[in-house]
Amino acid sequence: MNYFLSSRNIVSLLNILRRTYNVYVPIGKGNQRFYKKNPTSTDNIIIGEVRPFEPLKSFYSHAREVVAEGFRSDLVHADDKPSAIVGVKACDLKGFKIQDHVFQSHNFADPFYIKNREENLIISADCTSVLDTCFCLSVDVKPFPQENFDLNLSEISGGFLVEIGSPKGRELVEQNMTLFQAANDAFVKSVKKNRMHIIEEIENNIKNNHVPHQDDFKDMIEKKYESELWKREAETCVECASCNAICPTCHCFFLYDQKNEDEMKRLRMWDSCMVKDFARVAGGANPHKRLWMRLRNRFEKKFDYFPKVAGVYACTGCGRCISGCPAKIDIRKVLKELVTDE
Repeated sequence: MNYFLSSRNIVSLLNILRRTYNVYVPIGKGNQRFYKKNPTSTDNIIIGEVRPFEPLKSFYSHAREVVAEGFRSDLVHADDKPSAIVGVKACDLKGFKIQDHVFQSHNFADPFYIKNREENLIISADCTSVLDTCFCLSVDVKPFPQENFDLNLSEISGGFLVEIGSPKGRELVEQNMTLFQAANDAFVKSVKKNRMHIIEEIENNIKNNHVPHQDDFKDMIEKKYESELWKREAETCVECASCNAICPTCHCFFLYDQKNEDEMKRLRMWDSCMVKDFARVAGGANPHKRLWMRLRNRFEKKFDYFPKVAGVYACTGCGRCISGCPAKIDIRKVLKELVTDE
């Protein structure tokens, strides 16, 4: 059963969530959208539109975090409030397919990631507009969430159509039924119409940029492994690692110990396969000593390794790496050349 939540009542719902969660909601700043913690009524809150600049993964494995203090046996940060992330888009939710495989599908699962997955709340939202870098449909991601959410909001006149996606989401609705009302057929039809409009816009994006569909990706890395493409594309790369940091599926990290006279801490930091020291081993050997090799490795992992080991391409079509790259390396252009026969 779907529900209707008015624009006024969503403010009340966010206030209720603050009792239990740190609430993060997208706000507008110029042409960008950023998550803000516990926004106020004066903030430009935007739940629909497009994905925020920050990837969802930053709420589940932090860019820099303490994972051990001294010889404590309990989890660090165990008393922290969980997060309620609002306005999450489908491209970010696909990232869970990779992050879950890495952090919770093995014998030595990550307790910090698992804790966040279990305790955080996700209130996702349909895209209601399109960036010129969006190409989600090429990797079989719809511009509206279909899984991995607790509640989903589809913006319509006067408020939102609410879809329940988990027992946690159902409990939230049942505990606050005064804020919701049953959705009628007109609301549902309006959502379907809006979704079709956004799909058409993204399809035009894909067509105008000649982006291939993932059905054409099979074996493309293997076929073009020795291509001059990698050297050519790497010529402008400045090795800033922006593409790794803002990608919703990139997940590599390193550990280091920080010690002073009073305590010792072990910290985890995001790492980047585009940085020279990433693959360096003892003695100084490096299987990816050239920048173009590291660029190739990034594509190989997303479009060859993960399809083989996890059955999913590790790209969500969010376009963040395009907009975040100072060298203007365009993943769509690279994919097009990879699937083109020479």
